[in-house]
Amino acid sequence: MSPILAVHICGGTLGLVSGAAALSFRKGSRRHALAGKVFVVSMLTMAVGATCLAIQKHEPGNIGGGILTFYMILTAWLTARRTDATTSKFDWVVLLIPLVLGLLLWVSGVEKMRSPGPPKDGVPVGMNFFLGSVLLLAAAGDVRMLLRGGVAGTTRIARHLWRMCFGLFIATGSFFLGPANRPLRFLSSVGLRQHVFRTVLREEVLLFLAVLPLLFLIFWLIRVRFTNAFKKTASRDRAPEDRAAFHEHGVPRPLVFETWDRNPTGEPK
Repeated sequence: MSPILAVHICGGTLGLVSGAAALSFRKGSRRHALAGKVFVVSMLTMAVGATCLAIQKHEPGNIGGGILTFYMILTAWLTARRTDATTSKFDWVVLLIPLVLGLLLWVSGVEKMRSPGPPKDGVPVGMNFFLGSVLLLAAAGDVRMLLRGGVAGTTRIARHLWRMCFGLFIATGSFFLGPANRPLRFLSSVGLRQHVFRTVLREEVLLFLAVLPLLFLIFWLIRVRFTNAFKKTASRDRAPEDRAAFHEHGVPRPLVFETWDRNPTGEPK
């Protein structure tokens, strides 16, 4: 096993575990912040490793997948790290990633539809159009953010959430459904694939685990954008006692979902 592959696998595995933990812990808590920090570092490491491996093997599709994952996690992290209504010149540069990748995926999808044979890269046509559309929507969101001078309030929270969840979805999809299905390969190596696959890891279970981050994405977007759960706490400036709470408990601003909600006693619930 090459060192790059080992780093890629370790980063992806740790990213899955820490991502699940970040979704489970109370938003704004110290445990959530720590899990989010580990998740970002792990996913960026995994994405870089995947891109390097794809370049070595001359796999354009996986090169795009690695860059896509890196873009989603990086922009989600920047959204949480910055204050409201803040942008930089770097955002204009990063905008090229979803724009170019989205167009390339659509062009590739059209070419596959016109080709009589099966896709050479093994990726279904529908996946090309799905990922291409998501990337173009992400590019449109970046343009909107830049033209408005940044995002604030629930819009900022939603931007952070959906990009983090979609980055996690790319990892779970590759892990559970990709050609190098890690759980099934491990079970095969110890001679348990047939038994466990028939009783526990059926195709429906693997599919559910792969799309679970998308279900969380939909849930959190609905809760953030269409309920009052976060509107009171998504103001531009935090109350002084909230800022003091961050510093007192050592909770870093980066990677916090900014979803604190105060009860009548003034403590986050």
